[in-house]
Amino acid sequence: MCGIAGWIDRARQAPADCVLKAMTDAIAHRGPDGDGHFRATCREGDWQVELGHRRLAIIDLEGGVQPMLSEDGRTALVFNGEIYNFKELRAELEALGWSFRTHSDTEVLLVAYRMWGTQCLWRLRGMFAFALWDGIRDRLILARDRFGKKPLYLWEDGQGTVVFGSEIKALLAHPRVPALLDRRSVVEYLTWRYVPGPHTLFQGIRKLRPGSFAVWEKGRLAEAGYWSPPDAGEPPAGTVSDDPVADFTALLDQCVAIRMVSDVPFGAFLSGGLDSSAVVALMSRHSDLPVNTFSVGYAEAGYSELGYARMVAETFHTNHHELLIDAGDVIDELPRLTRFRDAPVSEPADVPINRLAAEARHSVKMVLTGEGSDELLGGYPKHFAERFVGLWQRMVPPVVQSAAVEPLASLLPYGFRRAKTLVGSFGLRDPAERMVRWFAALSPAEVAALVGFDAPARGLDSRPFAVARHTSALRRVLTFDQASWLPDNLLERGDRMTMAASIEARMPFMDHELAIFLSHLPDRYRIRRFSQKWLLRRAMADVLPRPVLRRPKVGFRVPVNEWFRGRLKPWVVDLLLGPQSLTRDWYRQEGVSRLIGEHVSGRQNHEKALWMLITLEIFQRQYRLR
Repeated sequence: MCGIAGWIDRARQAPADCVLKAMTDAIAHRGPDGDGHFRATCREGDWQVELGHRRLAIIDLEGGVQPMLSEDGRTALVFNGEIYNFKELRAELEALGWSFRTHSDTEVLLVAYRMWGTQCLWRLRGMFAFALWDGIRDRLILARDRFGKKPLYLWEDGQGTVVFGSEIKALLAHPRVPALLDRRSVVEYLTWRYVPGPHTLFQGIRKLRPGSFAVWEKGRLAEAGYWSPPDAGEPPAGTVSDDPVADFTALLDQCVAIRMVSDVPFGAFLSGGLDSSAVVALMSRHSDLPVNTFSVGYAEAGYSELGYARMVAETFHTNHHELLIDAGDVIDELPRLTRFRDAPVSEPADVPINRLAAEARHSVKMVLTGEGSDELLGGYPKHFAERFVGLWQRMVPPVVQSAAVEPLASLLPYGFRRAKTLVGSFGLRDPAERMVRWFAALSPAEVAALVGFDAPARGLDSRPFAVARHTSALRRVLTFDQASWLPDNLLERGDRMTMAASIEARMPFMDHELAIFLSHLPDRYRIRRFSQKWLLRRAMADVLPRPVLRRPKVGFRVPVNEWFRGRLKPWVVDLLLGPQSLTRDWYRQEGVSRLIGEHVSGRQNHEKALWMLITLEIFQRQYRLR
């Protein structure tokens, strides 16, 4: 696990060596164990490439130093992530006549490129982002893993210069990259609760899309995709295996086992929910020592899951650690975490995840988590509800929806937030609009009424909405989750909040072979009657404690709705309406005042909308974008 940074520019314009050092220093938290730089010039043309690397040593502590060069010195690689099938790839390459100097997955990736070129991407099983200079062909390769677990940001000047890095702060350390606000992204953030890729809140800085690679050659950068979520394809046909539950269990067990390969101590985040509990249960099968587990809780009993986590820890005899956080932690941590994320902290769960990572760092350097299970197996209420959208729309004409149903739903009291989301989403005829609305805090109309400036609309990446013509409602939502909600929000959160504590997070459910397996099963293996993630529950039926199996999905909840009505109310008002607010002119003040007033009075639950506005204000205070 590491951080990468660099650029390619005209040699006569290239900045001094100290700039690359500043870029890698900006992401030192991603790799406190080493700092390396590489420079090369094109054989033809006036171009210079610089590669920088920060290392968090997990595998081959001595031999995995980067940048790593080929034996002839003509190919150089900086790599962030882990290749879980590197031993199998190494054996294949050795059979083809290649030799190796180290035991690292980095060298396997380097040699795999020398053997297969960019086609090596199709062979990789892991999480990664890398930059590779091919001095033989005078080209730079930038690539990102299938689900986008590892980040890679780009900036171009339109004349051949490309600056890149694992985090935006690395790019901002380059003198050519400006810190400008993209107002269109502000509107998208308020609509989606995150900025959908490939865009960011920084004008001109974009994300390399998940499952994509880019090739710079002769002053031009061309980007191509090599993978899409398999749920986007044609629905399964024919029969399934004789025992899909056993096959799934064996594959998930393998996904866990290969992520436990490490030369340093490791553990697991344990929430007490089904996903993390399943990971811990499977880890215990492959460890001779007790698994280190880490859990977080709150003083508010209705939000704390520590009791369930203890139950799992006791069942599998883990070395268990707990910590508590309160409202004060939110105020104290948000500015710092905003700087780590280079974006608004779009989910309150960022705070406890980072605190958990900091606690874990005292005893381990890597953890396994349950991230991605819901998005592969159908764990959210929307995955169940989406099946009934067509029926609803046949029964409720659009005029009745807008004139009667939605106005009546808006009158529902504080505790009916999910019901109002359901009604609003069911009324949207365009599936793309509905995919966004399921997790949104404000409707597009509410955003338009709130925002006080004009921002021209732009086309969005079509990949999250591109599905086969006859696909099911469930697979449509899962495709969106896997192509947008995960990489641009949850996985981004997981990467930044763990790397901020210099710790690596591995996600067994985020395995592309597991995703392919699930996509070949009929929908009933994910949702059956009223049971969500049916296949996982069935696989864990004789493994996990019954209360863990039966409990409803909770998610990584934080009691901000209560805090906003209580001790954090003055803080909220001051941030959004006070004289020091930097974003108050972005909105119509009566709209912000209404959101605060309705939430504090208990008439409506606006916790998500208020959180968005608060964290956007904190973001602007940190960066003061023009």
